[in-house]
Amino acid sequence: MESLAQLELLCEKLYNSRDSAERAHAESTLKCFSENSDYISQCQYILDNASTPYALMLASSSLLNQVNDRTNYVINYLATRGPKLQTFVIKSLIQLVCRITKFGWFDDDKFRDIVKEAADFLSLASQDHYFIGLKILYHLVGEMNQANAMPLTLHRKIACSFKDQFLLQIFQISLTSLHQLKSEVPDDFRRDPLSLALRCLSFDFVGCPVDESSEEFGTVQLPASWRPLLQDPSTVQIFFDYYKVNDTCVSKEALECLVRLASVRRSIFVEDPSRTQFLSHLMSGTKEILQTGQGLAVHGNYHEFCRLLGRFKVNFQLSELLSIEFYGEWIGLVAEFTTKSLLSWQWASNSVYYLLSLWSRLVTSVPYLKGDTPSMLDETVPKITEGFITSRINSVQASFANDSSDDTLDNVDVLQEQLESLPYLCRFQYQNSSIYIINIMEPLLQAYTERLRLPAPGDANELSVIEGQLTWLVHIIAAILKIRQTIGCSQESQELIDAELAARVLQLINVTDTGVHAQRYRVLSKQRLDRAILIFVQNFRRSYVGDQAMHSSKQLYARLSELLGLNDHLVLLNAIVGKIATNLKCYAECEDVIDHTLSLFLELASGYMTGKLLLKLESTKFIIANRDSFPFLEEYRCARSRTTFYYILGCLVFMEDTPVKFRSFMEPLLQVAVNLEATADAAFRTDVVKYAFIGLMRDLRGIAMATNRTYGLLFDWLYPSRMPLLLKAISLYADEPEVTTPLLKFMCEFVLNKAQRLTFDSSSPNGILLFREVSKLIVAYGSRILLLPNGTDIYGSKYKGIWISLAVLSRALCGNYVNFGVFELYGDGALADALDISLKMSLSVPLSDILAFKKLSKAFYGYIEVLFSSHITFVLNLDTNTFVHIVSTLESGLKGLDTGISTQCASAIDSLAAFYFNNITAADGPPSPAALNLARHIGEFPTLFPQILKTLFEIIIFEDAGSNQWSLSRPILSLIMIREQPVDQQQRLSQCFEKLMSDVARNLEPKNRDKFTKNLTTFRHDFRVKNIQA
Repeated sequence: MESLAQLELLCEKLYNSRDSAERAHAESTLKCFSENSDYISQCQYILDNASTPYALMLASSSLLNQVNDRTNYVINYLATRGPKLQTFVIKSLIQLVCRITKFGWFDDDKFRDIVKEAADFLSLASQDHYFIGLKILYHLVGEMNQANAMPLTLHRKIACSFKDQFLLQIFQISLTSLHQLKSEVPDDFRRDPLSLALRCLSFDFVGCPVDESSEEFGTVQLPASWRPLLQDPSTVQIFFDYYKVNDTCVSKEALECLVRLASVRRSIFVEDPSRTQFLSHLMSGTKEILQTGQGLAVHGNYHEFCRLLGRFKVNFQLSELLSIEFYGEWIGLVAEFTTKSLLSWQWASNSVYYLLSLWSRLVTSVPYLKGDTPSMLDETVPKITEGFITSRINSVQASFANDSSDDTLDNVDVLQEQLESLPYLCRFQYQNSSIYIINIMEPLLQAYTERLRLPAPGDANELSVIEGQLTWLVHIIAAILKIRQTIGCSQESQELIDAELAARVLQLINVTDTGVHAQRYRVLSKQRLDRAILIFVQNFRRSYVGDQAMHSSKQLYARLSELLGLNDHLVLLNAIVGKIATNLKCYAECEDVIDHTLSLFLELASGYMTGKLLLKLESTKFIIANRDSFPFLEEYRCARSRTTFYYILGCLVFMEDTPVKFRSFMEPLLQVAVNLEATADAAFRTDVVKYAFIGLMRDLRGIAMATNRTYGLLFDWLYPSRMPLLLKAISLYADEPEVTTPLLKFMCEFVLNKAQRLTFDSSSPNGILLFREVSKLIVAYGSRILLLPNGTDIYGSKYKGIWISLAVLSRALCGNYVNFGVFELYGDGALADALDISLKMSLSVPLSDILAFKKLSKAFYGYIEVLFSSHITFVLNLDTNTFVHIVSTLESGLKGLDTGISTQCASAIDSLAAFYFNNITAADGPPSPAALNLARHIGEFPTLFPQILKTLFEIIIFEDAGSNQWSLSRPILSLIMIREQPVDQQQRLSQCFEKLMSDVARNLEPKNRDKFTKNLTTFRHDFRVKNIQA
């Protein structure tokens, strides 16, 4: 081609000319672009530079043909040279073909020939070609099942199309191959068809990927067209046959396929006989494995087999299991297998969960079982329950002997997983289970009690083992009390048994902190025991502490009164709070126990009834009166716990809204503040003063968190007397985040108007006075932090303080307790100074760092949103470059993955565009100075708004906006309204844009916005459909 213009003329003749000779000449001249790979770069050049749609059409269609040719080339290359290539080369070539196939799935039907081409490989005489064909199908299914770099909606359309047309055919190919290769090839070659079958069964059939760790969403939603295959007995049997293969990889994948078959939705079987037959085949196969034990010595096989057994009660009812003629033999084998697994706790700890889940589901189904067929659960479940408890007790001695550092008692998630199903098994025959637990616990409790009377601890190792065994029993009892349901016995009888078990733990509480045991707070086994006791107390309180629980649980308290003298919940609650006080006093060096203890204390104080009850207790009054005597408050590692502790105390104190009690409570803090205020500047930077101030800030933050209608008491305590101390500290310690962070976080909490707690009298200036103090602090901190050099830890030294400062100012600006017009009216620079220094701090952080640090990003965009919504005049009065930079950061925030940030950015852009529309586009009178500034900014950067509108449309159309679509629709309408020209639109999409603006008036009223949002949803759907069809 001599020039691009000449090519564009030929393209126009090719597509538009009515002269057949002209079209033929143009076609022969341009044929080289679609047939010769040397022209690929020229096609790209045409796409980048051509202006006519016909030239662009030529380039795109030519590239598509080239892609088709490349796919055919790779397939032919694999057919001719594949057997001689290395495995990793074959894999790479196949992945290339599969990726191209997926991206071109809706562009040309030729791309869908890949399944036929792969099947052709299977028909070739060469064994190597056969396995290449299986590998092509394997990677094709995998490619179709993952989104990669493709929009999720388009991926789902392609995946559904592939599933409906080819997935069943591919699964049938895998089954056929499994039958053919069953005895003809070595074990290594059998894995390929098995892996292909597993990929087919693992396909995302409904757009919700299966979470294999969750039972709730683990149903495989096979289409109805797969029903004949499932009803064929050979389908299940072939996988059991492959399990018997000696290769462990093959046997493990065979079990994985069976797990998925056992997870198939129930409704795929239209008739009960077919479902029963399918279940019978599964039970028969598992029964044979249980009888022979073949392959279960391999951990991978063992784990998958446990998962397979766990699926039986997820998809099938107990009555259906009972209908199988060999159910009795099967359930006996499963019980025996479970018992052996529990004894092999070290080897099978991650697999037992599935077995216990099976048994818990079986016992919870018994009340709904009809008919006289015995379930045999009465004989089997008690043995399993006892086996589990025994295994946990024995595991303590074994772990101690092996000096194992990885203890289940230290892993909360694993512990919860192991104890999740046990309560249902225990309550199935609660009387027998409780007697068994008590018979084990009584000797241990007696031995533990006898130790406290000894003058010395004796054998410390033996004592640690006793504590470990008691810890397991307390956890088990706590798990049982967590659920209150009637299985096999009445509510009253269950209450009495609960009382018997709870009494043992409550008796243990009285022992743990006396005698020699009071010297063991640094010992890990003692810490584990106290954590278990805290969990027990939490579960027991939820069921049996409180006014309603007291009246509904008379049997329990009557029995506790007989056993321990605890005749009501007040006495019990006093003992619980006493244990809380002991932990807080003795566990200064164990942060984990302190956190658990405060969590329990907070739970008690947060409840309205339990909070009121706490105030009546002597132990609570002791904690409040002696709060400074707890050593953990001085530990730096427990700094967060200190804030939580004062939050709890604040909740209790503020339950009684009396100024006298508040002043009495604040007296120790007042003394600390007075001493700090009297300290000279020269001595203020000493460690003693520094840590005293840090502690004061953490305490005040906790108290501020607890205020509601009592906020005025704290405000009057702080203002004006204590505010100079804060300003002094932030001025002297601006370079020490250790001091500024707790100070700023306190202010962040103090200015937060949650639940409208900052409600002053109509004649009160307190809101304005509060903001003036905030302004002083922000200006003092910002003016100093900006002068400091960047250190190695720039986030800790600078960014953290900056984002907290922005959060403080944002909360103050949107708290709705300050009339900001007052500042300009009376010439007060507090607002202007705060906005100025906060903007300087924001601009000092590069955009890349803002996006990199999540907390910084949230605070920055929250601050920008407040500026644009409430103080837009300040933004518009900035110089053009600064204004454009800020708006550009909003566009970057829109593209981020955080929904909250993109919502904030959309709100800010909407505020800006709405201001432009109301004050420039649709303005009646002369424009204000701010409007003139905005017009000047946009005049210098005319592409600013169109670029943002383009970004918003791309997000709406090509990404999954989800719950954020409503927020994104707001700025889109505002930006469309201020455009002087209509949105660019291709002819084939013109109808979509017409519908978008259908019945939308030229205003930004709420009803009009809602109409546009509704239209945008339709537009998004229609646009995607037309884009795919094109």
